[in-house]
Amino acid sequence: MTIIKQEVKKICLSCKLAQNNISNLESSIKNKILSFTSELIKQNIVKIVKANKIDLENAAKNNIGSAKIDRLKLDENRIKSMIKSIEDIIKQKDPTNQVIYSAQPGNGLDIKRITTPIGIIMAIYESRPNVTSDIAALALKSGNVAILRCGSDSINSSTIIANLYQKALQHFNIDKNAITLISNPERQYVNELLKMDQYIDVVIPRGGKSLITAISKKSKIPLFKHLDGNCHSYIHELCDISKARKIILNAKMRRVGICGATESIVIDQKISCKIIPLICDDLTEHNCEIVGDLASQKIDNRIKKAKNIDFATEYLDKKISIKIVKNISQAISHINKYSSKHTESIITQDAESADRFFKEIDSAIVMHNASTQFADGGEFGMGCEVGIATGKLHARGPVGLEQLTTYKYIVNANCAIRK
Repeated sequence: MTIIKQEVKKICLSCKLAQNNISNLESSIKNKILSFTSELIKQNIVKIVKANKIDLENAAKNNIGSAKIDRLKLDENRIKSMIKSIEDIIKQKDPTNQVIYSAQPGNGLDIKRITTPIGIIMAIYESRPNVTSDIAALALKSGNVAILRCGSDSINSSTIIANLYQKALQHFNIDKNAITLISNPERQYVNELLKMDQYIDVVIPRGGKSLITAISKKSKIPLFKHLDGNCHSYIHELCDISKARKIILNAKMRRVGICGATESIVIDQKISCKIIPLICDDLTEHNCEIVGDLASQKIDNRIKKAKNIDFATEYLDKKISIKIVKNISQAISHINKYSSKHTESIITQDAESADRFFKEIDSAIVMHNASTQFADGGEFGMGCEVGIATGKLHARGPVGLEQLTTYKYIVNANCAIRK
């Protein structure tokens, strides 16, 4: 057995012991641990920013793109937002030991279905070091152990955050391995961890299709699929133009590097001549490159020719595609064809059209008159999320506390014998 295999096996065994330690903690203890962690982060803002500065400097040396740099950055405001997420999670109801079904079917059995922690969760993610805190906090509150594998680009920031969580666990005499960060950058570490299906219960990869495809080939462990965010905003012919402009600009440009950013605009033909020049004004003012179909190019010469691949691309950058359609039927067909099933929004004043959009769009999150940048567990009242699940089994959309539980049946009887 290689050294890496031995180390990975040791990590998994330590996490298994930690699982026994944390899975049945009382809610009050979990909240105290999170509260203490929150205070530790407040006390160490300067150290976290300093560690993040090293990550940013390394990223610049490695010529990492501006969108990825933005995801990597942790300034004081973002750290305060991270702290607020922890405080929001503290306020939420403990998702474990909840009775979600009960029955007395008349055969002598008293049946209850109760929520329980999933067990050991492994999260693989890049860039955003705040994800280290988000997943750790959600895992603790839901009674799960978290194995965290950040990208090498955020290793300094993520390490100090994970260490603060471990310090809080130790303060309350809880096994610190309940939050374990894999700091070794070697890819073989991940490959070995993905073989540990006897220990790890679910993998949450926060990345694109290539990451999920690679994991699916290498591992038998179930996945919460967090695919790319090729999100669409559809401007219906009965929209309020003023609202549409505001929503589109926010949906694309608020933060171009997040998975909820709109990457493609679909526009009804009847309104296209009115609104496209206005949208081009707004986006070009923010240095956003615009590509589109032939019909959109004829309306505004600032629009470059789009390739078919553009309509299926998550840019995570200052670039967006435009497609003109005849009607809502064409819009729905186009979106369902090219979407990554993450988030789509319709901008319209017509309730009937919005209702049809809700029913026929096959994505995890569907919105009406709202920026797709709201696709976030924190904005959904969950405190934060471990990712946006685009699959259809167990969890879909923002994966928060509730989605990090499974359930078991508790059956009581008094000498029940089946005939």
